Amino acid sequence: MKNLLNSIRAIALNTFREAIRDRILYTLLLFALLMIMGSVLLGNLSIGGELKIVKDMGLASISIFGMLIAIFIGVGLISKEIERKTIYTILTKPVSRHLFIFAKFLGLALVLLFEVLVMALGLLALVFILTHSVELILLKAIFLIYLELLLITAIAILFSCFSSSPALSGLFCLAFYAVGHLSGDIKTLAEKSANLLVRIICEGTYYLLPNLENFNIKSQVVFNLPIPNIYLVYCVSYALLYIIIILFISMAVFSGKDFT
Repeated sequence: MKNLLNSIRAIALNTFREAIRDRILYTLLLFALLMIMGSVLLGNLSIGGELKIVKDMGLASISIFGMLIAIFIGVGLISKEIERKTIYTILTKPVSRHLFIFAKFLGLALVLLFEVLVMALGLLALVFILTHSVELILLKAIFLIYLELLLITAIAILFSCFSSSPALSGLFCLAFYAVGHLSGDIKTLAEKSANLLVRIICEGTYYLLPNLENFNIKSQVVFNLPIPNIYLVYCVSYALLYIIIILFISMAVFSGKDFT
């Protein structure tokens, strides 16, 4: 058991170190911080609404650039290992393919945590400069964004197991992200459509795919509306359920792959 845990930790930490060295991650991170800081300029154009715009744009930047980072590091998970032929060495170690996927996910989760913390500190510092206070409600929104990014990472890993093309996997992930944030509109379309086939497709999509809008509380944060802790518990349970299901599917797909 100890050797197994050591192998999982080694794979996770190696994944973290490899991803954190990638210059593209820092480029995306830099753009995110520039967007957050640049929100002050747009805020100046709005009379009395500067802080609201800073919060809204700041959280949106963390979400969008975090999504791009999650997809970027997730879709190349398997293809990079195959390209460098390190997959053959890794799979000879005392760790199953299932645990390999799990360890990779943990490593990517650490990368996302680092990126989100950097962006969050930038936003919190900017808000502190404007208000001379710490807006703790922002932490709830950032936490939910991180949960959403973990879910997207799990999806990216799943597509990387299915496809050897990172570009194709990336497109699928972007489509998943878009559909996940349009769940409410898809449900409305299903209710109003007179076409039975359209209703079946829309309802199937709505109930099968996770509703990513559950993790979007930017409007509540911007207007300082209360966010019950029970809602955070619901979001954690919702995200964990989908992540576990998606990772199990990824493990099953990866276990069936032939690398010989």
